[in-house]
Amino acid sequence: MAAITVWAVTGTLLGSVPAHGAAAPPPRFPVPVTVGSAHQVISVQAHGTYATVIAWQQTGAIWIKRYETSAARVGSHGITNGATRKQGTYTTPTGTYTLTQGFGVAADPGTRMPYHRVTAADWWVEDPDSRYYNRMRQAAQGGFPLTEAGDHGSEHLINYPVQYRNALVINFNTGPAVKGRGAGIFLHALGPKAGPTAGCVAIPQSVLTNVLRWADPAQHPVIAIG
Repeated sequence: MAAITVWAVTGTLLGSVPAHGAAAPPPRFPVPVTVGSAHQVISVQAHGTYATVIAWQQTGAIWIKRYETSAARVGSHGITNGATRKQGTYTTPTGTYTLTQGFGVAADPGTRMPYHRVTAADWWVEDPDSRYYNRMRQAAQGGFPLTEAGDHGSEHLINYPVQYRNALVINFNTGPAVKGRGAGIFLHALGPKAGPTAGCVAIPQSVLTNVLRWADPAQHPVIAIG
């Protein structure tokens, strides 16, 4: 975890504060960000299958760098345009996405985000033909094949106790979900071998715990991947 760093919200990082009465332009994040109403931003700057992830907090006219790691991983085939991404390509979608819910095999680590403790009943539906595509759903509710295999397979979340010890859902391909663009894109912990992902963003568990405790739905957090 890096020490907290303050960056002035000016035309250049670490630039001078605008003159009294002048409007401050947005900061130059490492990747393009659609800030909107967000006061918390997680930037993901990919290079190959690795990435640098920084959690930023807006405080008044400045953005504070709260947490940083260069040990992050993205898809095994790198990143791709989120608007045209296809399921099964092992790529991480670029773009800015909201973060509104968390889940995990482990107990709530102290986040203010809505958090669901995963049980053996919970799946993330990745069958593109299911009406429940790209949602968490319990086995008993039906509507998707109970398998992780093949083009119609889904993720049985409890089978990934390291990666999904805790996670935040990246709201990619939601509202509504487009068939075949991809499902189950999360910010989660590195796997046992700290390798690349199938499309998610993975960071060390210690950093993830800090990010989960920092994330606040009242601050409208977003993640920007580029």
